[in-house]
Amino acid sequence: MPLASGHSAADDRTEHVVGNLLRVGVLIAAAVALIGGVMYLLHAGSTQPDYRTFLGASSPLRSLAHIGRGVAAGEPEAIIQLGIVLLIATPIARVALTLVAFAKRKDRLYVAISAMVLALLAYGLLFS
Repeated sequence: MPLASGHSAADDRTEHVVGNLLRVGVLIAAAVALIGGVMYLLHAGSTQPDYRTFLGASSPLRSLAHIGRGVAAGEPEAIIQLGIVLLIATPIARVALTLVAFAKRKDRLYVAISAMVLALLAYGLLFS
């Protein structure tokens, strides 16, 4: 049954769930990154940087497995990186959720579009 705005109750419910997903996802990601940042400052905040020479540091935190091991070990850098991964995962979860919502409504066009967007996001994350 369409509402006055032209949306059905299911559309409004889906928008509400997706909006909550985005809000909660961003808040969780920010909280995790903040916890990691505070831990990092408590651990390394008093060290004096040497700005005379630049020493690039390679990071082992480039895969989810390394991040998971670092988080399990309580490493602040890994916890910050987990917050960033959660922030990246939030809009991907949104696309997956809308794909499911369109599938429940049997809207083939938007299922196909959502699946294509999800595939492109996965390709970009895995192969770039």
